Amino acid sequence: MNKTLEYNNQEVWISSGIVNLEGSLAQPENARGIILFAHGSGSSRNSPRNQYVAQELNKAEFSTLLFDLLTPDEESTDQESEDLRFNITFLAERLVDATQWVAQNLDIQNIQIGYFGASTGAAAALVAAAQFPDAVGAVVSRGGRPDLAGSSLSNVQAPTLLIVGEKDSPVIGMNQEALAQLSGEKKLEIVPGASHLFEEPGALEEIAKMARQWFEQYLVKS
Repeated sequence: MNKTLEYNNQEVWISSGIVNLEGSLAQPENARGIILFAHGSGSSRNSPRNQYVAQELNKAEFSTLLFDLLTPDEESTDQESEDLRFNITFLAERLVDATQWVAQNLDIQNIQIGYFGASTGAAAALVAAAQFPDAVGAVVSRGGRPDLAGSSLSNVQAPTLLIVGEKDSPVIGMNQEALAQLSGEKKLEIVPGASHLFEEPGALEEIAKMARQWFEQYLVKS
């Protein structure tokens, strides 16, 4: 887009049970939808890959919310135990709380919500999407583990795009298994020459392009 966009960028705190989760909210003027990011294991809202995709979505006039699924204390404990990063139910509850925070604190009456999940965050996004069939309009998974969403997969109504790198062989199989269990609109895209982290030249740009097109197709009201 050639026009200059006006942004409202702010740090926010999201209440989840007895804890508060830190988030980064970007709201372009006249946003066409809002995308909540669920990061992967061992990551945070500061993930450079998710930040890049979020910035590209902002340019396409989507609001984005990147937030920490874990508190600093939880993250420190998880570095040793690795218990929370694979606790999909726990992570999905955090995303559910963030979704409710968005609905209560932002003016989103005329736009829909989308999820962008990476690694285990993709499973959390699908579990949460199954709980909000009317509110969540689309889901995108980057190098995700949608198979970990288990029985929730068949209850996901939101159109779901699964993106995997060509060199990420084990994860391709896991995504194929999850794709078969999804009952709604769905698609699996394999990025040529890309590995799990999409660090190859042009790979992340391709992710951002695919995500933008998916959200434009399913989130933007005509």
